Amino acid sequence: MKLPRRQFLHLAAGAGALPAVSCFAWAQTYPSRPVHLIVPYAPGGTTDITARLVGPWLSERLGQTFVIESRPGAATNIGTESVAHSAPDGYTLLLFDPVAAINATLFDKLNFNFVRDIAPIVLIMRTPFVIVVNPSVPAKTLPEFIAYAKAHPGKINMASGGTGSASQLAGELFKVMAGVEMTHIPYRGGGPAATNLLGGQVDVFFAPVSTVMQYIKADKLRALAVTSTTRFQELPDVPTVGDFVPGYEASYWIGLARR
Repeated sequence: MKLPRRQFLHLAAGAGALPAVSCFAWAQTYPSRPVHLIVPYAPGGTTDITARLVGPWLSERLGQTFVIESRPGAATNIGTESVAHSAPDGYTLLLFDPVAAINATLFDKLNFNFVRDIAPIVLIMRTPFVIVVNPSVPAKTLPEFIAYAKAHPGKINMASGGTGSASQLAGELFKVMAGVEMTHIPYRGGGPAATNLLGGQVDVFFAPVSTVMQYIKADKLRALAVTSTTRFQELPDVPTVGDFVPGYEASYWIGLARR
């Protein structure tokens, strides 16, 4: 990620409604105190990992502490609402992902309007999911997993980072396109989902790569396929879902926003 100080300050100021001169003056002094970076998930997932990489990077370049705060719950709405109701001064930032868009249609009533109350600053990263299973699952390849799932409809427990999360939707899309039935088990983030997958409480997880890479490398989880249209550079021996389920593709992204 390359985000020079001047560009970051410009983007952070540009979302406000202040006159140009006021924005310029504000940018020259921002940040003059610690900035809170809100992660709307439990620790250990991709969003949390990203925050702990971005926070020190910003602290080093902007000369102020960026405090990482995990506020999980209600499909990220608790953390997002805390930012939406914060002072519009750029000192409370939000790491958000596709769930921000999903929740607008999933929930009938929210205590905030994401488009009105949250101003996106920058897209930080985009990554595929990787389908990982507990080693106890008797499937070494994705075709074997599909065959196993069809032979045991509804018996496979599919973890996700929460109801309506991007990982759940990636799994639901797979279920439809592959013609399999799996039982959805939602968690409060990718970290807890990966922990229970390691423990064998669930069988499969459509996980952002960074959440489970260390477990794949340590042979604690088995990677069956990545959800991008091409193979992932860090997992060159893992095929794509599309190799076996034509037309399938899903990805995950994270952005930075302010009130």
